[in-house]
Amino acid sequence: MPSEPVPAFDPERFRREGRAIVDWIADYWHAVAEKPVQSPVKPGWVRAQLPPQAPEQPEQLDAVLADLDRVIVPGLTHWQHPGFFAYFPASTSGPSILGELLSAGLGVQGMLWATSPACTELETHVLDWLRELLGLPDRFASTGTGGGVILDSASTGLLTAVVAARQRAAGSDVRDDDTSHSRQLVAYASAGAHSSVEKGLRIAGISRQWLRKIATNAHGQMDADRLASAMDADAQAGRIPFFVAATVGTTSSGAFDPVPLIAAAARRHGAWLHVDAAWAGAAALCPEFRGPIVAGAEAADSWGFNPHKWMLVNFDCHTLWVADRGPLVQALSMKPDYLRNAATESGAVIDYSDWQVPLGRRFRSLKLWLTLRMIGAAALRQRIRDHVLWATEFAGWVRDDPRFEILAEPSLSLVCFGLRSGDEASAALLDRVNGEGRVLLSSARIGSRHALRLAVGGTLTRREDVETAWKELSRLA
Repeated sequence: MPSEPVPAFDPERFRREGRAIVDWIADYWHAVAEKPVQSPVKPGWVRAQLPPQAPEQPEQLDAVLADLDRVIVPGLTHWQHPGFFAYFPASTSGPSILGELLSAGLGVQGMLWATSPACTELETHVLDWLRELLGLPDRFASTGTGGGVILDSASTGLLTAVVAARQRAAGSDVRDDDTSHSRQLVAYASAGAHSSVEKGLRIAGISRQWLRKIATNAHGQMDADRLASAMDADAQAGRIPFFVAATVGTTSSGAFDPVPLIAAAARRHGAWLHVDAAWAGAAALCPEFRGPIVAGAEAADSWGFNPHKWMLVNFDCHTLWVADRGPLVQALSMKPDYLRNAATESGAVIDYSDWQVPLGRRFRSLKLWLTLRMIGAAALRQRIRDHVLWATEFAGWVRDDPRFEILAEPSLSLVCFGLRSGDEASAALLDRVNGEGRVLLSSARIGSRHALRLAVGGTLTRREDVETAWKELSRLA
């Protein structure tokens, strides 16, 4: 006789196995500092440990957890390790994880207000909270023409802004293809901007030849005079400058583009100004760091950052605000008969599917809501202040050691440095330090130099861990 099928949801089994999963996660966090930060496995190792076919019959959770320990954990680079200083942090917290669990447990599809009013209205409300906490201007509040939306990443936020900008420019005689004899759309970004700018433009039909990469100054900031000249030259040639991406906290060095000057150039040509503050934006929670982070935001058309980087909200969570949601909705709204409903037709609600590329959307605001409520803004500010202080101390240790040099002015909790003996020695040192397994750093190109990057921001990172990173570097240099 065939066995009875396992129910898709058995409340009692879920209670039992849910507790086991929560215990496993808690044990993982308790012991993660004892593991090597970076996975040592070779390509193909993980797949070689797994059976070639999927199971036909159900397996017990104990067996799954055993393979999690045996196969998956050895193949992880531990982003929550206190010695993880590479890239930018991907922080999380207990409340955020619980919010993610609630989202999965509720199983809500929040594409329309009508498909779950709470999913939409909580998102709108929490983003109004967050806008105020960051000190962003009122033009981004949902009570006016603008508002905020939660997306998966800054890359998607950039693409969404590009599509809205293209829609706004569509009132002119423009074409998106390169063979057009009509007026061509042109975009602008710093030479140090994230690769997502070029990728987003490409997805939106704006090819590489219509992206102007503006040179940076000695501090890694976009040269606003060169931007203005490039925009003027394109306009004089009959093209349309339609989109400018300004970066607040570049990936390589944490440089801040001069947004007020960039905004002036964009305004003269009616170009959409998008501010990408993916990493640095969280520091605007602290009034003492806020000034340069939100400078020029009053003239921006869109502004976004990643709470999943430095605000204890787990990946994925990008918050994007727009000053005028009209072009965004015009570009992305699709309402076939099966999505029409009285609430939408009334115009009194937000349908967030009109603010993003996909139709479906998760209940992401729950994890942001739980984080803000259960941790609180004051504690979030203190963590950021601590991380900036520890990075400042680290930079001091680098400056005091004659073997090392600072290669870019430290930015918030990011320090870029190298060995005076040259790039080859710096690269070799990075390999040695990362190979030891106690800390993990990444690299970047700063001007013509190969730099080591230390970004403080981990959930579990303490001052002692920053000190350990310096001791490892000093010992292995």
